[in-house]
Amino acid sequence: MRKTISAVIAGSVMLAATGLQAQEDKQCATVRLGDPGWSDIAVTNGIASLLLEGLGYKPKVMTLGVPIIFAGLTKDQLDVFLGNWMPAQQDNYDKFVASGEIDEHSVNLTGTEYTLAVPTSVWSEGVKRFEDLDTHAELFDKTIYGIAAGAPANLSIQKMIDQDEFGLGDWRLVESSEQAMLVQVGRAVKRDKGVVFLGWTPHPMNVQYDIKYLKGGEAYFGESGTVNTLVRKGYAAQCPNVGKLLSNLQFTQEMENAIMDEVLARNASNDAAVKAWVKAHPEVLEGWLQGVKTREGKDGLAAVKASL
Repeated sequence: MRKTISAVIAGSVMLAATGLQAQEDKQCATVRLGDPGWSDIAVTNGIASLLLEGLGYKPKVMTLGVPIIFAGLTKDQLDVFLGNWMPAQQDNYDKFVASGEIDEHSVNLTGTEYTLAVPTSVWSEGVKRFEDLDTHAELFDKTIYGIAAGAPANLSIQKMIDQDEFGLGDWRLVESSEQAMLVQVGRAVKRDKGVVFLGWTPHPMNVQYDIKYLKGGEAYFGESGTVNTLVRKGYAAQCPNVGKLLSNLQFTQEMENAIMDEVLARNASNDAAVKAWVKAHPEVLEGWLQGVKTREGKDGLAAVKASL
């Protein structure tokens, strides 16, 4: 009789576990990631997608502006954003994360820099701080090159112009894609002309071009920063296995720079560059997959290794 009761209980537990797994599969099988169209986030989304696919999930990367990504996380239209650059996105953070509408899951990168930059040749002529820009306005045609419209950094630049900070009241901001901005930078550097633009680390621009970052704009761009992983509210509790993976996903500037360089300088596809880097660094892969299972509950590391 005792054996019969034990068997019934065991069977009930197994059925409950099976039902929970099925429920989690339905909710979590597709992982929707926001991508603002930046090279570094293409890399981190590429890494996450590669691992998720190996674990049996279906990653879906959606290219959207930063404000739309934040809105999507609040409206259950996105699950994950690996590109919360801080303090550059402080306003969005305060509005959505600090208020509790979006969950801050983890920090995935530290030691970042995100501010205005100039060619080293221009820096050597005395343009070393924000207040030096207007003194040498003739070098720049009173123009600052930013990235896509709606980016928080662009808003900071426009705010400086609107408030006539550093004498920039009669300057203009040119908004474009990251790639178009860098074409302009490359053209100016090649012709040994002045250009001031939005620069950041990690990014291959720091290797491709001889540039320096301006000081004095910390009130708008902050000091050395971090990149956070954000998830829609309650996501980690609903999808704990994906949540564990996201907690493990921590990157380095050297890693991201190496992959981006393969893409931008060597014309490799993002997926190919990511896969090659991951295959060449099994010790990093092991850390990322520690405690992570496949959707079916099997060993995650073995599954991802087999998929590479």
